[in-house]
Amino acid sequence: MGQASTNLVIHTEHLTKRYGDIVAVDNLSFSVQAGGVFGLLGPNGSGKTTTIGMVLGLVQPSGGFVRLFDNPHSGAGRPDLRRIGAIVESPTFYPYLSGRANLRYFQAIGSHGGFDEIARLLKLVDLTDAADRPYHTYSLGMKQRLGIAYALLGDPDLLFLDEPTNGLDPAGVAEVRDLIRSLGAGGRTIILSSHLLGEVQQVCERVAILSHGRLLVQGNVDDLLRTNGVVRLDTTDNAAAARILVNLPFVERVQQDDGNLLVNVAADHSWELTKALALDGIYVAELSLAQISLERYFLEITGERPHELQGEVA
Repeated sequence: MGQASTNLVIHTEHLTKRYGDIVAVDNLSFSVQAGGVFGLLGPNGSGKTTTIGMVLGLVQPSGGFVRLFDNPHSGAGRPDLRRIGAIVESPTFYPYLSGRANLRYFQAIGSHGGFDEIARLLKLVDLTDAADRPYHTYSLGMKQRLGIAYALLGDPDLLFLDEPTNGLDPAGVAEVRDLIRSLGAGGRTIILSSHLLGEVQQVCERVAILSHGRLLVQGNVDDLLRTNGVVRLDTTDNAAAARILVNLPFVERVQQDDGNLLVNVAADHSWELTKALALDGIYVAELSLAQISLERYFLEITGERPHELQGEVA
C-alpha cells in the first residue's frame, strides 16, 4: 500500500448488510484518517450502528470488506480489539459498586494496565471526587463519562462512541462534548455516531452522512459547509434586493437568514450581484462567503427536512 494509506485507521469498500429483504447498509465505502473526531451522522435507522458492528467484527457483512489498522477482515476474521474501545450501547455497571470499583472489575477482566490507570482515567473524565460513590448515585452525565472511562481502559488507539449524549440534560451534553473534543485533540481517533446535527458540527472535524444505509457525502465539516456557491448579503433594501436577485439567470435561490440574504449563485458570477443591485439603486453594505449550518446542508443534499435529526447550529 502507498504511504497515504498508512494514515487510515478504517477503510471500507462496498460494505453491505442485509437482513432478509431489508438492506441495513448498502454498498458503503468510506475512510477515516488517524487522529481527531470523525462523525457518522444520520437519522435513527440510517445504518450507523450496523456499520460500527461490522467494523468491529461483531456483525458479519453480507458483502464488501473492512480494512482496520491496515488489516482486512470481512466478518470471518476479527480486528485487533486490544487497540479499540467502544460504547455501542450503554455499558452495564454494578449499581452498588463505586465508579472506581467498577473500572477495576472490568480492568481485571480485560487485563488492562494497573491501578494507576484507573486514577488517570477518573481524572480524565472528571470523576475523581465521585470515584468512591456508588454507581447508582451518579447522574446520567456522570454515568456516561464513566462509560467513556471504561471504553478507554487499555489506552486504545481507536474509540467508538455510539450516541453518547442520548438522554442527557444540556449540562450533561456539554460535559460529554467537551470530553470528546479533548480526547480527539490528544491524537486518538474517535468515531462519534450521532443523529444530533449540532453535536456533530460542534465536535467533529470530519463526517460521513448516511441515509437509508447509503453514504450521501463524506469530508471535512468546514469544507462541506463552506460552499462557494452561497454568499451572505446585507443591502440598503433587502426585500427589494431579493426580488431583483431571484430573477437573475445565474442565481439559483435567495433566502432570508437572520436579517441578511443568503444567495445561491455560481462562483464565477458572485461579483455580478453587486452590479445588478447597484443598477437598481440598491447598495451592498456587507458581502461574505456563507458557512451554512449542518441542518441546512443536510436539506441541500437530501431535499427533505430531517425530522429525526435535532439541534441546528446557526
